[in-house]
Formats: sequence, C-alpha cells, structure tokens
Amino acid sequence: MTAGDAAAGFAPPRAASAGLVVAKGLPSALALLSGSLLTLIGLTWDVQWHTDVGPDTFFTLPHLFLYAGSALAGLSSLGVVLAATVAQRAGRELDPAVGGRAVAVLRGVFAAPIGHLVAGSGAASFLLYGLWDQWWHGLYGFDAVIDSPPHIGLLLSVMATMVGTVMVFAAAKDRRWGQVGTVVSLGVLAAFSTIVVLGLTGVGGAVDAVSAGLAWLIVLLVLTAAGFATRPGIAVAVAGALAVIQLVGWWFSPWATHVYAEAVGLPIRDYIRGVPVMPALMPMALLPIAALVEVLVGRARRTGARWLPAATGALAGALVAGLQGVQDALVYGYAVPGLAAIAPTAAAGLLLGALAGVLGWRFGRMLRLVNPARTTSTSKEA
Repeated sequence: MTAGDAAAGFAPPRAASAGLVVAKGLPSALALLSGSLLTLIGLTWDVQWHTDVGPDTFFTLPHLFLYAGSALAGLSSLGVVLAATVAQRAGRELDPAVGGRAVAVLRGVFAAPIGHLVAGSGAASFLLYGLWDQWWHGLYGFDAVIDSPPHIGLLLSVMATMVGTVMVFAAAKDRRWGQVGTVVSLGVLAAFSTIVVLGLTGVGGAVDAVSAGLAWLIVLLVLTAAGFATRPGIAVAVAGALAVIQLVGWWFSPWATHVYAEAVGLPIRDYIRGVPVMPALMPMALLPIAALVEVLVGRARRTGARWLPAATGALAGALVAGLQGVQDALVYGYAVPGLAAIAPTAAAGLLLGALAGVLGWRFGRMLRLVNPARTTSTSKEA
C-alpha cells in the first residue's frame, strides 16, 4: 500500500445504515481502549512494586490488571470477529468503519476486521507468553527483571494489541470519537513503549541504548500520527496525551504500591529514591518537540518534499535521545552529563530518528487504508 493509493480516493459505503453501524462500533473500540489502559496501569504499578518492594508472586493485583486488560481486549475482538463472520454469511455488507476492512481468516472460515484481528492476535499471544512466564518462574524462581524472554514476549504482545486498538479507532476517523480515540490510543501506546526499551539495558558502549531506542519508538509514533492526519495538531495532541498519562502515573504508581504493600503486610525498601519508575522514562520535552514536528510536516504536506519526514525524524530523534540523559540526571539527582557524554547518544538518535521519520510517515499513510472507503484525496503527499 502506497501513499498514491491513499490519495486516490474511494467511494463511501452505499449502505444507508452506515452511520448506525459505525455507532455500534464504538462499544468494541472502547472495550479495546479500556483493556489497553488496564494493562498500562498494571504495568506501571508492577514496575514500581519491583523497585519499592521487591519480587512478587504470579497472582498480585498489578498482575491481575495486566491479565484483565488483555482478556478484555481479546474477548472484545473475538466478539467482533464472530459477529462479522455471521453477518457476512448472512449476506450483509460489512462496514469497514467498524474495525477496518474485513480479511479472510483460515481460508474464509472467519471474516475479521483487520484492527480487531491484530488486537485479538496480540491478546492471544499474551496468553501463551503468560503461560511461558509462569513456567519460567516455576523453573528459575521469581525474577524482577524486565528483559527475561517471556517478559519481552508479553510486552510485545501487548504492543500488538495496542496497535490494533489504534487501527480500530483510525477506521472511524470521520467520527469525533474515532479521532479522539486515535489520539488517546497512540498516547497509550507511546507510554507503554517506554518500558519495552529497558530490554536494551544490557547493551554497553558510549551510546545509551535505552535512550536511543526510546527516541526511535517515540519518533516513530509521533510521525505515524502526523502522517495519518490531514490537518495539523495531532502530533501535539499525542504528546499531550502522553503528558497526561505521565502526570497521572507519577502520582498513582508510588501511591498504589505503598497502599497495596501496607495492605498485604510487606515493608517498603528503605533505600528507594521515591521516583515513579515508568513515568520517569517518558520524555518530558515531547510537547515542544512535537510542535516542531508539526511545523516541519506541515511543510511536507504543502510541498510534497520526500526528504522532510526523514529530516524531521532525525531532528526529533536527536532531541529526544540527547535530552533523555539530562532528564534522567534531573529526576534522579545525578550530575547533568556534559555535551561529550550526550553527543554519541544524540547522534544515534539522529540516525534512528531519520529511519523512524520515513517509516512513521508511511505507516501513517497506511493507517488511512485501514478503512479505504473513507479515505479521500486532500493535499499533496510525500
């Protein structure tokens, strides 16, 4: 799927009840978003627990939030797929505004709206990795590291579910709830992605791999938002959604950890720094960086300059990666690193950001094609 395909335009669905069908897609979309939020809450809480209290058992409240979020997303997607399959077999036209265009699964046994297929597949793989994680803990003990193989699988599965959630809302982009849901779900995905990069902690060298990896993921999502939108503002809106999540998490994760520890009779470690771990990973300078992205991609929309998304991503990646070291120093009370220490990481962020800019811009165009029936030609596209 290319940008040219996205700009070609498609006729809207002929079904007279299309608006009603789209409205009926809202409950399933909200169920997916609720599942993503439950999972994000559970992960933020769980990471803080490991820092402030220590190792845990399999069945804890933070873990139950994680499992409940994936279960809700998986069951919701399964329900939509079954309903779509029944409707198609009854000869009714499937409106792509409900989760995106339908694709055949298992040689046509099922008709699955693409967004719900991605989200449901992520939820199903989360279950499999959860079983592996339980076996892993039984074999090696209860670890408190993020980069064990089953943990990485769990995190990537959740990210797949969140990508599917973005696709489901993007399919209803001509409705207000679809537009708002796309922004919020991208913000949730950006917040969740910050913990995934901790799997790079063991990478040594002059480059801070965690900061560089974070820059790549954040820029990828911001440019995806900018590439998806036909009007300015969505990149800043996604950065704003991430800032709200960061503020809420900054208060919630330490509070919930301390309350739960007291309730189960476990002590808080006396050497903790008192910093909310996962919210502290989220880039605090993203709002002004996103505003800069809006200016540059606005020019890309007007001129069709193919090099601008890469240049925009490179600049944003260098800023996110370079400023992350300064942010860590300020939050944790370290000495602020000098330019010589920041430069290698910023350079890595520049290179990765350029790649993220190109991919994100294209992913944004592809996201429009989740529902091609509502894609219209608007302006010159890179």
